[in-house]
Amino acid sequence: MPGEKIRVLIVDDVSETRENVKKLLQFEGDVEVVGVARTGKEAIQASQDLNPDVVLMDINMPDMDGIAATEAIRAKHQAIQVIILSVQSDQNYMRRAMLAGARDFLTKPPMGDELISAIRRAGQMAQVEKSKAARVQVAPIPGVPGIAASYGGPKGKIVVVYSPKGGTGCTTLAVNLALSLHNPDTRVVLVDGNLQFGDVAVFVNEQGKNTVLDLAPRADELDADIVEEVMVKHSASGLHILAAPTRPEYAEKITSNQFSKLLEYLTQLYAYVIVDTAPILTDLTLGTIDVSDLIVLVTTQDIPAIKNCRLFLDVLQNLGVPRDRVMFIMNRFDKKVNITPERVAENLKQEVVLVIPADDPTAVKAVNRGVPFVLDNKSQPIARGVASLADAVRTRIAAQNSGNG
Repeated sequence: MPGEKIRVLIVDDVSETRENVKKLLQFEGDVEVVGVARTGKEAIQASQDLNPDVVLMDINMPDMDGIAATEAIRAKHQAIQVIILSVQSDQNYMRRAMLAGARDFLTKPPMGDELISAIRRAGQMAQVEKSKAARVQVAPIPGVPGIAASYGGPKGKIVVVYSPKGGTGCTTLAVNLALSLHNPDTRVVLVDGNLQFGDVAVFVNEQGKNTVLDLAPRADELDADIVEEVMVKHSASGLHILAAPTRPEYAEKITSNQFSKLLEYLTQLYAYVIVDTAPILTDLTLGTIDVSDLIVLVTTQDIPAIKNCRLFLDVLQNLGVPRDRVMFIMNRFDKKVNITPERVAENLKQEVVLVIPADDPTAVKAVNRGVPFVLDNKSQPIARGVASLADAVRTRIAAQNSGNG
């Protein structure tokens, strides 16, 4: 929460190292060392007793190594973020640490700025996790479809459209998916999560003076009137759009924690919060994925896109995100290419839920005109593909609601 310090637990069997790290951190106003531990077992107990946000974990200790301790801590406390410190910079150590659930891996002795930056990133992620765990349920306001108040009941769902490789058509899919889900009884907001170079507003030929920068820094004091005032309203459909900042450098003014809180607030007002994302896994993107209810993971038939999706699925596993939150789809599908959805699904051990056919002329024309193809060319195979995607999203969300019920 704003004003709260990042609570840090230092774990190292060498007392001099513990003291050096402690002295380094005492000059940081937003960091508080809440305890130290000498062994892996002490670290597990201290995590239970002290509830830190971040654990600085040595990898080589006498009773239990840092990787095993990390796994034990993360199994019980998903909100606690672990930064592994090791004299070994070996890639195998790093891979094992990430598989155990570590948030970061630094070589000892870390540079002061490097360590502090890692702690702040991990602290933001810890707050995202805690905020997610503390999410309160809200109920619809009687007589106002899709709008919710801040008291008991079902909330909207956050659907992230993501690809770990650029050029796969994520923005096109996010825009057309949001329009397909939106109707008079189901309010949808489309959020541009590519804060540096987002194009969502351009895709619908709408430009407003307000952007996500007008809401995210105020994430703790939002109300429905403020949100309504800031939103860009798509003239043809009524879809609400939260545009990216007008200049790339403004993206730095928005933290991951602020953006995640904003998305969670929007679930009180909209049935679906559709988020378009940048391909790079920044803290903000990871935070967005973490608070999401469904991840629409997009690949194409080219090898780099498939390889990156496999790596991303590994990252999700390391972060403890279950595979059933992923809806894996293949965009720009061409029957002439011998890389089939079945082969990709087998290779990645993740079902390809649906394919959307390649139709670059229709997609490019829609972008250049600022008229999404689901509004203008509903009979085209690409538009029918997105309609099928919207149906699949509704079905998956309904299944989640049924399971939660």
